[in-house]
Amino acid sequence: MKRWSQRFAIAALVVALTSSLARAQSADLVLCDRIAADPADPDKPADVKGVAEVASGDIATAIKFCGQASRASRRAMYALGRAYAADRQTAQAIAAWRKAADKGSTSAMVELGVLYGTGAGVAQDEAQARKLFERAAEAGNPRGVTNLAALGGGATPADPARARQLLAKAAETNAEAQYQLGLMLAEGTGGEKDEAAARALFEKAAAQNHPGALLQMGAFTEAGRGGPKDAAAAKAYYQRAADLGDEEAKKALKRMDCPMTIKDKRGNFVTNLCF
Repeated sequence: MKRWSQRFAIAALVVALTSSLARAQSADLVLCDRIAADPADPDKPADVKGVAEVASGDIATAIKFCGQASRASRRAMYALGRAYAADRQTAQAIAAWRKAADKGSTSAMVELGVLYGTGAGVAQDEAQARKLFERAAEAGNPRGVTNLAALGGGATPADPARARQLLAKAAETNAEAQYQLGLMLAEGTGGEKDEAAARALFEKAAAQNHPGALLQMGAFTEAGRGGPKDAAAAKAYYQRAADLGDEEAKKALKRMDCPMTIKDKRGNFVTNLCF
């Protein structure tokens, strides 16, 4: 009986330690996400906002906590690479992104592809860049799709039609893909122009607070492209984009508030009249 009690106590201790380690690692990941997650990373949960760039004051903290969380999280490993890159530690960033890419991080594949495509920190290798973009694109990463389409290759032109196909798959769930596909549909790139479908995609991405999609929804509703014209709704979309820091949205709000333009005798802009 005593032996069984000892075994039970040991098992309970192991469970408690494992749970404690899991909570600590979860806390590391939460902090890593808050200061270093990429807003466009498909691995990122919807409730994680992310940051466009790792702030200089957060770099050391990001390296510490993303490093600890990266033992069990590929998105933390990718974020660790972002922190190293922000600190201009290119070799360490590349090493982290290689590990994250090996674990299936499509965002890390894209970052490595950009480095190979530009020759930044590695020998320039367009074939390797293409391979990385293709892997990311096939997995549904929107940046992988658009970078692959832009890369082209030698005498072979870029393939926007293929980009559309790949983006359509990713757009089922990803706001960035919805936005990028919406742009292609709005301009007729890679296929027929369809402003109604573009507007629907922008609306989906805007519902997820994608700044570019909010800006496009403002423009589409202001002009009545692909659907009803609604100045009040347009202004609301612009305001949401402006609140997220979009400079073009701020200009659009100013233009809507001050629609009359005063020009000099040469036709040069002087000021706007506000009402």
